[in-house]
Amino acid sequence: MTVTKITNLEFGKMVQAASNRLQQNAEFINSLNVFPVPDGDTGTNMSMSLASGAKYEREETSDDVDELAAALAKGLLMGARGNSGVILSQIFRGFSKGIEGKATLDANDFVTGYANGAQTAYKAVMKPTEGTILTVVRESAKAGRDKADTTDDLVEIIKAIYDASEAALKKTPDLLPVLKEVGVVDSGGQGLVFVLKAFYEALSGQTTAEDGHTPDNAEMDEMINAEHHRSAQGQLDPDDIVYGYCTEIMVRIGRGKQVDKKFDYDEFYNYLAKLGDSLLVVNDDEIVKVHVHTEHPGKVLAWGQEFGDLQKVKVDNMRWQQETIMEKDSKEPIAKAEEPVASEEPAETAVIAIASGDGVAKLFKSLGVTQIISGGQTMNPSTQDIADAVNNSGAKKAIVLPNNGNIFMAADQAAQVVNIPTKIVHSKTIAQGMAAMLDFNLDSSLEENQTAMEGNLSTVKSGEVTNAIRDTTIDGVEIKKDDFMGIVDGKIEVTADNVQDAAIEMVKKMLDDDSEIITIIYGNDGDEKTAQAIEEAISTIDDELEVEIHAGNQPVYPYLISVE
Repeated sequence: MTVTKITNLEFGKMVQAASNRLQQNAEFINSLNVFPVPDGDTGTNMSMSLASGAKYEREETSDDVDELAAALAKGLLMGARGNSGVILSQIFRGFSKGIEGKATLDANDFVTGYANGAQTAYKAVMKPTEGTILTVVRESAKAGRDKADTTDDLVEIIKAIYDASEAALKKTPDLLPVLKEVGVVDSGGQGLVFVLKAFYEALSGQTTAEDGHTPDNAEMDEMINAEHHRSAQGQLDPDDIVYGYCTEIMVRIGRGKQVDKKFDYDEFYNYLAKLGDSLLVVNDDEIVKVHVHTEHPGKVLAWGQEFGDLQKVKVDNMRWQQETIMEKDSKEPIAKAEEPVASEEPAETAVIAIASGDGVAKLFKSLGVTQIISGGQTMNPSTQDIADAVNNSGAKKAIVLPNNGNIFMAADQAAQVVNIPTKIVHSKTIAQGMAAMLDFNLDSSLEENQTAMEGNLSTVKSGEVTNAIRDTTIDGVEIKKDDFMGIVDGKIEVTADNVQDAAIEMVKKMLDDDSEIITIIYGNDGDEKTAQAIEEAISTIDDELEVEIHAGNQPVYPYLISVE
């Protein structure tokens, strides 16, 4: 099959195929996380980012490819989650800029656009690292340009781009030692390879059935749950929820008395996309699972029955759930809780922190944070989530605390598209975010606050305790599945077969002659009794150390421990 021109039809098929491919392989990409911690989310981030871009592209009414590419780039920008999602958005932003004015694409147009995407992605990263998605996009772009010198067949050219991306991906462990030590390829690079493979198969007319990892039922459930938790973040007022019913169905494909359609992923997905948002559709040969936020759950159920019988149905009223949560938090009826807030003028400077856990949120509020975006590990908010929080704050200016290095790029992008002056204080951890708040001054300018707050980040050491999800060796530390690990400022320092020993040994690594205050925040999988035992152990090391214990209710990490 020879193709010398990409029209709106081909481009749309390529984008949707790539989005589907990432959705189907999100968990496999997640499994390539270097650290064996239960928060690897590169695949989920890239999948959800591209799903946002694909939605924008699908809804664009123009038939010109450059307009469709611009819509794709816009959707990716606003939906970008995590650094991998932001880099993917930059690739397609550069691609869009490189094909401006082109209603259709010939071979030269495509390779020019893709090469511009590679350059744009490199420029977006302050310190580009080889052995990552950047290497994969650069080397595959070069291969596309070389192939375009010998043929105008876009199928051959995109095949060359895809082949080069696979070759570059295989070399990532040789370029980034930590990948070789752990025995994986770069997860972001793997995501881009899936995108390019889908492009090639869609353009060449091949089927897009997966020849790689197909999610099983448990993995499908994890993806559905991740989508629900992510899309719910930032929803504070029940009245702000546009689509109020979280609807999940599981359909046995081809079974049932009402079946009148053969399952086609695109047809199935596109209809549901019109009914709401936060859509995730995952399937294998026998089952399709759906998560969508909608105002019409009955239509979702009826649509599923056209393809098979309903094996599982779950519908939750999210507005009611949010009212219940707010009532529980305030211990007062929702109307009474809102009355004093309504009468207060918004803060002139909004301070927005990204954090998971009710207790952690309360700690930030006590330090002067005005708004919390629920998220962090496993729940990276999108550019849109952060921008919405800023724009809806009612303030004249804003400061954002990401509290996670994987949120930096999305936060930086949000600061460029919001309606008020906004600065990012680049806190990598919850502890750094809290330390930064100690230097926030209402009377200072944005620039002065950013400088002072970032200057305070180095005054605290951040420790995290969690369990290992697989056997591995990293930084010379041998780790067994289900071991507990103590991670200090991003480096695994200790392992132990129980959480208390891991925490105590980790603290020993963190202490020095200047240490004065230790803060222990226990999460959903931790408890106050163990926190007190850790406190007692610290006292035997140095009885002059001051220890504070707080309930954080955070996921993933049973104990967050900081040393100042």
